[in-house]
Amino acid sequence: MFNTHTPQKGSLLLSEPFMLDNNFERSVILLCEHDAIDGTMGVIVNNRSSLLLSDVVPAIENPRFPLYIGGPVGVEALFFLHKAPEKIEGGVELVDDIYFGGNFEQIQLLVNDHLLQPDEIKFILGYAGWIPGQLDEEIEQNCWAVHNKFPTDLLLLQDGENLWKQALISLGPKYAHVANFPKSPDLN
Repeated sequence: MFNTHTPQKGSLLLSEPFMLDNNFERSVILLCEHDAIDGTMGVIVNNRSSLLLSDVVPAIENPRFPLYIGGPVGVEALFFLHKAPEKIEGGVELVDDIYFGGNFEQIQLLVNDHLLQPDEIKFILGYAGWIPGQLDEEIEQNCWAVHNKFPTDLLLLQDGENLWKQALISLGPKYAHVANFPKSPDLN
């Protein structure tokens, strides 16, 4: 079995190495909500797009902040993860020292004044969602490995492929060898 852990709010989902769904190929998803009644919501943290925050938010003048595609749902919605609660009010701590959301007006000022750095925050368009029971079925089918005790600095890495590999390696030796599988079994 690819997975041995139970998902919860703040867990990472790591896609199996040969997932066929292009939306989730080699994805690392941070679960923001996981509830038996309301379902599950998370954001892909390693799918960097060619867009910058300044491309979609006209008030942003600093071009140093990339945008990530968080999933196929609600791609017009902007989310963000950060490790700067002392600078950004209103965020909800998902895991140790990683916060979801907060005061976006503060963020705009901090970004434009160069008081917030790209390694402190990640901007994400869209999200991934599952109806109640759907994620559990996908885990049973070995689509995902669940990671509950990971180094939280992984979440703000900007290299997507490296983030997926490092997250797998941090799960332990059983998973570390999977990190080096080629994207296509034909390349083996």
